[in-house]
Amino acid sequence: MLKGGPLRRLRWVISEGMRRYAMPAVISTVAVALLALLAFGIANSGTSSSIDGQVRSGHFPQAPGAQTALPLLGSHGRESLAQLRGHVVMVNFFAGWCDACQADANVVRSAQRLLARVGGTTLGVTFQDSSIDAASFMRRYHLRFPVLRDANGGLASAYGVNGVPETFIVNPQGRIVALDREQLTSSWLKTLAHAISQAP
Repeated sequence: MLKGGPLRRLRWVISEGMRRYAMPAVISTVAVALLALLAFGIANSGTSSSIDGQVRSGHFPQAPGAQTALPLLGSHGRESLAQLRGHVVMVNFFAGWCDACQADANVVRSAQRLLARVGGTTLGVTFQDSSIDAASFMRRYHLRFPVLRDANGGLASAYGVNGVPETFIVNPQGRIVALDREQLTSSWLKTLAHAISQAP
C-alpha cells in the first residue's frame, strides 16, 4: 500500500497513468509517421516504377505527356513529343548545372548523330534549370537538337524523373522501349542502335 498523503497518492496515480499510456502513444506516433513516409514514397515513385517495370517486362508503355506542347529553348515556338511520331526519339532530361549531364554530353552527342542518320532525333527537356544555363550547356557541348523548357516540372513528373540525367528511347509508335535513370555510358549507344534496328 502506498504511504503518504493525498497529494503524494495523486502524483503516483498520474505518474503510473503517464507510464501506462506514453508507450502506446509513442508507438502510434511512430506508426503514423512510417505510414506517411510509405505513402509519400509510393506517390513519388509510382510513375517511375510503372514505366521501369513495364519496360523490363517487355510491355512498352506509351510515352507520357506526348501531347503536351512546351516552349522550345531559344525560340518563340512550342513543340511536343507527339509531333515527332513516326521517328525514333531519345528524350533526355538534363540541366546545365548537372555534373553528370556534363559528363555524358559526349554520349548524347554521339547518340544524336546516330539518330540523325535514320531520321530520328534527341529531344532535350530542361529540369529545374534556367533558359540561360540550358542554352549555355547546349553551346558548350555542341549539342544541336530541340530542347523543351519544362518550367513547371510537369513533364518530368509524368516520367517519374526526380533527378538528372534521365534518358528514354521512344519508338516510332510513341512507346518507351528503353530507359536509363543514371549517367549514360558508351553502352547506351548499343541500346539505342538496337532500338533503331527494331523500328519499322
